[in-house]
Amino acid sequence: MSQSRVIVGISGASGAAIGLRVLERLAEAGRIETHLVISPAAERTLAAEIGPEAPARARDLAAHCHDHRDIGASIASGSFRTAGMIVAPCSMRTLSAIAYGQLGDLLVRAADVQLKERRRLVLLARESPLHLGHLRAMAQVTEYGAIVAPPVPAFYLRPGDIAAIVDQIALRAIGLLDLGPDAPAPVEWRGEES
Repeated sequence: MSQSRVIVGISGASGAAIGLRVLERLAEAGRIETHLVISPAAERTLAAEIGPEAPARARDLAAHCHDHRDIGASIASGSFRTAGMIVAPCSMRTLSAIAYGQLGDLLVRAADVQLKERRRLVLLARESPLHLGHLRAMAQVTEYGAIVAPPVPAFYLRPGDIAAIVDQIALRAIGLLDLGPDAPAPVEWRGEES
């Protein structure tokens, strides 16, 4: 495979700009083939939080788009090799479906494939506060091998605006896939200057 393949799932939680920014950063990097799945709730959230053009923009950024109902798509098979998958944002509904094997749509099925094939699965779990059911689902997907990465800003980087926060979180998620030196990377902490 001459380039890395990354699946990006956008579910219906608040924070849809993060999923869009992940796609933008991966597109800018080149040589990364993106496969996108947007849940119906994410369509609504993208339009509400970013604007009515946001779902189309996300699709334009991806190399391949898959209908969430198409459980026979290429990304539903373990034989379709990828570097991993990012779900940004990841609603608690989606996280729970992954945790408990409720494979009713392509987004959850593709995530399940990453786990069974021992590939990286990064879930930007978006909810607050959390109840015990949320925490148990997070623990369960972590035990299966997923990386639960709530979209928490790195305030020590002193972001100047929301766009900077979104970019930092998107880069951190991409960094967790360990795509190599040509992939976008988060800003590294260099220690306090004396």
